[in-house]
Amino acid sequence: MILHTSIGPNPRLVNMFIAEKGWPVPKVEVDIIGGENRRMPFLSINPAGGTPVLELDDGTALAETLAICEWIEETQPEPALIGATTRDRAVTRMWTRRVDLMVAQPMTAGFRGAEGLPLFQDRVRCLPQAADDLKLAAREGLSWLERQLGDRPFLAGGSVSLADLLLFSFVEFGAQVGQPLDPDNRRLAAWYGRMASRPSAAA
Repeated sequence: MILHTSIGPNPRLVNMFIAEKGWPVPKVEVDIIGGENRRMPFLSINPAGGTPVLELDDGTALAETLAICEWIEETQPEPALIGATTRDRAVTRMWTRRVDLMVAQPMTAGFRGAEGLPLFQDRVRCLPQAADDLKLAAREGLSWLERQLGDRPFLAGGSVSLADLLLFSFVEFGAQVGQPLDPDNRRLAAWYGRMASRPSAAA
């Protein structure tokens, strides 16, 4: 089993998920800046060209972060990061989906249409005309999460979950690409501090 990884929030999520599991997985770095992921032989592993990809011992190549994390959770169920009960799993998946739709997707598209345009314009469809609105949508999503978090230590309840790891990876990414967390989002700032102090964040 090999994890094909790189810089970026999606590989960051999977690497943190694996670290939370305490599960050593061999890794190969992919040079996405140099476009290694957009040519052979990488495209024979993942024709969509994205990272990360978890290549299993039987040759199966799992792309897409949530699919990879779901497989890891079923293979290595402890500690539970998607949920130990049907209810907990449903709640975690709900919050994960919200983070994906309201923050991760618009933040990524906003970056690709603006600061990331020189790198991505010849690789994927970019929307420079919509970049500002996409960034605004991500900020609004974060403000909504700020209100919903309340006094909970983590998004899905009392323990860290896939939803937290996804959000942390993109809040961290946003700070690196000109989309920092609004200082008014004090609950999320405290949550971010808790996440940043976890060993998986330094792994």
